Amino acid sequence: MKEKYKILIIVDENDNRNSYSNILKNLPEFHVLTIKKDQVTFKKIIKILPDIIICVLDNYEIFEQELHNLLKSDPQAGLTNIYLIIVGDQNNKALEHNLADEYLAKSVDPEELLFNVKVGLKIISRLKKTQIEAENMFKEMDVLLIQEGGCAPGYNPVTAFITYHLESQGRRVYATLEGFRSLVSGNTTDFLRLVYNPDLFKKLDYIPGVYHVAPLSESRGARLRGERYRDFLKIEFQKKAAANIKKRKVKVIIAIGGNGTFKGIQSLCEMLPTSIQVFFLPVTIDSDIAGTECIGQHTGIEMGAEKIRCFMADARTHKRTYIVEMMGAQSGFHALHSCLGSRAHLAVLPNSVIDHKKVAEAINRRGECVIVVAEGYKKEERDAKKLGDNAAEYFYRELLGTGAKINRRVVCEPFSRDIRGAAPKNQDISLCQRMAYNVTAYIKAGTSRLMPAVLAGKEHAIPFNEIRTDNRVEENLLVLANRLTRD
Repeated sequence: MKEKYKILIIVDENDNRNSYSNILKNLPEFHVLTIKKDQVTFKKIIKILPDIIICVLDNYEIFEQELHNLLKSDPQAGLTNIYLIIVGDQNNKALEHNLADEYLAKSVDPEELLFNVKVGLKIISRLKKTQIEAENMFKEMDVLLIQEGGCAPGYNPVTAFITYHLESQGRRVYATLEGFRSLVSGNTTDFLRLVYNPDLFKKLDYIPGVYHVAPLSESRGARLRGERYRDFLKIEFQKKAAANIKKRKVKVIIAIGGNGTFKGIQSLCEMLPTSIQVFFLPVTIDSDIAGTECIGQHTGIEMGAEKIRCFMADARTHKRTYIVEMMGAQSGFHALHSCLGSRAHLAVLPNSVIDHKKVAEAINRRGECVIVVAEGYKKEERDAKKLGDNAAEYFYRELLGTGAKINRRVVCEPFSRDIRGAAPKNQDISLCQRMAYNVTAYIKAGTSRLMPAVLAGKEHAIPFNEIRTDNRVEENLLVLANRLTRD
């Protein structure tokens, strides 16, 4: 027996209820229910779950807004696909808000009402069919990409390249919309189906959640990255994520990000069967994964060095000292190499041992000076003192604490986050392509728990149990990054 469509009529008065019910009740495909305005509740609508709501009210401006909010507030409640028809005063200002799908005059002709109801049913039928197709599409996910951590140039291109290579092998690629957060939530709307081929995208575009990744090949930023999800440190949240992975029968996971992302996926691996292949790709400006170049580091250094060159030109012009905070939470890779590339006078890294009095005296001897301080410099100490200083300000505070009088004007500049949104340079695009190609080869070979790596131009793979997230900078480079106190 074919299921009937449900129509809910909301009215002010009983006579309205009867007149509109009589127009619709003789049609076999409809099941008509009526309710008074003051009886409308979220729970009641959820229980009825109508396909169409016909709201017949004399003064419905405020109620219409309330009803619209009720229907659209919770996408998971299943009410977003209800077709809303308002019957009332055509001069009402509520028409300007376009909150309903259709507005009809109070003296509506029965044929006009039936016509609009049938239009609504066609739309709802199509939406329901599409929704079913979406649910089926996301019921079983073949390869799942998870992006997390701070933004870096290369997130988008590597996503496009991975999809391209896997698609050519006949694999289906999916992604979490907001990293680990989406994985914990686990709703269908938390995931996207990634498509590279334009012809395939045209065929699937009508299904919600299908996303064309080809334009990401040269795109800035991270379209699918989630803000750092601190709750994922908790075991119970990791268990939820693991359960959702199993529920959707994921075969392959590729985590993309920095050291925090790797630690998250490594913890998740302990809760997943070994039959699920898991891989990690390093995307981080600060290159905080040891044993490999990281996607984003090359663009980051170029942009960072150019910023420092600008400060150096200004320092020479105005005879002043700049202390500039740069990225570098643990190793200080970005701060060090940006300093070297721009020939700034001193790089201060998280583990640097500094003779502050000597630095203060050297500043006074120079006409201009630019000092680069990594953001991770004495972070725990700064947090403990609760001063609110950034790394550059704290280093300047230490210089003043020596008692040495600094005769130059000193300007402290905070970490500039716009570097993270830079367009990826050629070296990072090339690195994206190499790592994307290699990880798809590892998947095809049946391996797991690996990270594709490139070091000194040579490609290799590092097992998860050998990955280190404390990438130390080369000691000999620290000498080159000090032109202030050694000159």
